[in-house]
Amino acid sequence: MPAVTVSNPLALPRLPEPGLDARPRPVLAVTTAPSGVEGEGFPVRRAFAGVNQSHLDPFIMMDQMGEVDYQAGEPKGTPWHPHRGFETVTYIIDGTFVHQDSHGGGGVITDGDTQWMTAGSGLLHIETPPESLVMSGGLFHGLQLWVNLPASDKMIKPKYQDIRGGSVKLLASEDGGALVRLIAGGIGGYEGPGITHTPITMTHVSVNPGAQVTLPWRSDFNALAYSLAGSGSAGIERRPFHLGQAVVFGDGDSLTIRADEVQDSRSANFEVVLLGGQPIREPVAWYGPFVMNSHRELQQAMEDFQAGRLGTVPTS
Repeated sequence: MPAVTVSNPLALPRLPEPGLDARPRPVLAVTTAPSGVEGEGFPVRRAFAGVNQSHLDPFIMMDQMGEVDYQAGEPKGTPWHPHRGFETVTYIIDGTFVHQDSHGGGGVITDGDTQWMTAGSGLLHIETPPESLVMSGGLFHGLQLWVNLPASDKMIKPKYQDIRGGSVKLLASEDGGALVRLIAGGIGGYEGPGITHTPITMTHVSVNPGAQVTLPWRSDFNALAYSLAGSGSAGIERRPFHLGQAVVFGDGDSLTIRADEVQDSRSANFEVVLLGGQPIREPVAWYGPFVMNSHRELQQAMEDFQAGRLGTVPTS
């Protein structure tokens, strides 16, 4: 880990340090993700389980898929399933996933790629490892994030964005001690390639052992951190967190992450996903693969699914 990197971060554009008048975001909470299984049985950590929804808005949930080193015959995916009312963001750090939907969309995402699927009015969808990975086994690690859509966009036409690893904006912290992969949104005047309906920022940061990074952060966004690997601390108060733990930040204009001097994971660095978004502040009615604004809309989504109005499984 990770797939998209550079040999010399000092050659990258540098992110500016926040100004002296920037308000550091305090740490409100640190939570630990419970482990479980998804789909046909692949292991996940429920990254934001236990985080109050008022702090998550506009995000619904996030699963860390793996990190798991499969033996031959072990890789698993999900069966066909519906979605309506939100966007799924699948970020593959190691390994390969194949996506397909009932509208003819999908594709293959691998080391460092992101697939941004706007479910909108609804579709059927499947995610599977390729046959070659099933036969050989191998390392698999990724994330799936669910981003809510405002009521005005919940019934828009489904679409995909394929964000290849090579298109991600690579940046370095001011002193070169952290590599920042900006997938969507903006930081310090730089923009990632992802196009979002709901304004958000998504970035994967690798912090060298003992290094610290302080990033400017939009004051109208919330701020969340999740550790993919390693250990360190959050905020100027240096609140400890490690693999499988999420951090909720309070209000402010900047956020700080620091890596411990010694890392005891597969990765040499402290690997952290940072997320922020503009809260939608609308009612959320969530049942399984449907995220709507009311129970009546959930009922309608289920009726539409059962009637085949969200699409049908392709025959080949």
